[in-house]
Amino acid sequence: MRKIKVALLHLLPITGDVAYNQGLIEKGVKKAAEKKVDWIITPELAVSGLQFEHIIGTQWINEQPDEWLTQFMKIVKTLKITVFLGNAERSKDQNFYNSVFVINPEGKLIGRQRKFARVDHWSTSGSTLNPIDLGNIQVGILICADAYKKTIADTLKDNGADIIIAPSSWGPGLHGPEGEWEQRSIDTGLPLFVCNRTGEDKSVSFWEAESSVIKNGRRLLTHYSKQSSLLTFEWDLENMELLSTHFKIEKI
Repeated sequence: MRKIKVALLHLLPITGDVAYNQGLIEKGVKKAAEKKVDWIITPELAVSGLQFEHIIGTQWINEQPDEWLTQFMKIVKTLKITVFLGNAERSKDQNFYNSVFVINPEGKLIGRQRKFARVDHWSTSGSTLNPIDLGNIQVGILICADAYKKTIADTLKDNGADIIIAPSSWGPGLHGPEGEWEQRSIDTGLPLFVCNRTGEDKSVSFWEAESSVIKNGRRLLTHYSKQSSLLTFEWDLENMELLSTHFKIEKI
């Protein structure tokens, strides 16, 4: 059996407070590493919060890896884990992207996925959909509202994804999730690991937003909270089955 231990950082970021959020991510990653996890997943735009533009604009967004991400990659190397990090980036042609970066246990940036759905006015749509090769498994990345239509998840599956992770900032209410993740797991036949967040931004509440493990249209594990939480579970990569009966939950 090829078993992995996965950590979801169900965070309460402060919108626009990049330094605070970076510290919170580092704290969560170090705490997760103490639990001997293999993968750590953060929410969408964990570094900035979702609706940051009206507070700090976009001038802070850098080409990646910038100074902080470079230092963070060194931390990841020391801890010997794989991290999926939600962060904004600036391209060489000065476009902005809502991205997820993948850092391997050697501290190398081995891939990124740029969000396709343009629900934020500041960002440009991504153009490629390729799973990240982790050596023993191909991981597709579905960023928040990219789960809204089946096309993106289907393309990840067609391109070889074995599992889909979904870093998200998607709370209930108007335009909230209404079974999209469950349906994508049915469409593709792949499990989804959804890492959501808590708190609130300018016009969106995340207090009841759920992080979940989903397979065949069913939420096998789910969690929401009022504070930043570390959620861990074990997964059988060989049989694509959940081994845990519940999330192990700790405050960050």
